[in-house]
Amino acid sequence: MNKPDPIPARLAALKTTPTPDLKQQWRDLFDSEPPPFNRRYLESRLAYRIQELAYGGLKPETIRRLERLGEELDGGDRTKRSIRADRDRPITGTRLLREWQGRPYKSLSAIARAITGTRWNG
Repeated sequence: MNKPDPIPARLAALKTTPTPDLKQQWRDLFDSEPPPFNRRYLESRLAYRIQELAYGGLKPETIRRLERLGEELDGGDRTKRSIRADRDRPITGTRLLREWQGRPYKSLSAIARAITGTRWNG
């Protein structure tokens, strides 16, 4: 007789597992300390890892393809990956000005209030 697959139940249990227990599962499954990211990240990575260990990971040809694509982007130099991420940020010392119709404002909310006449948040 076929035994039911325990993996779907294990994945579903992640949603209700306390965060300290998720962190312990991380230590058990990854042999490292959990990263300081939010609970949702831990759940998704743990779910992937549980399935990877139970059903197998990516095929070797898929891994090779991904590595080739990464090398095309950064020439295989991992330091370029972090540099590329920093391009989206202003350089150190940059001063951001919030200005509308030539008048400076302390916040974007203040600009929204000037435009609409009501208080906006978010």
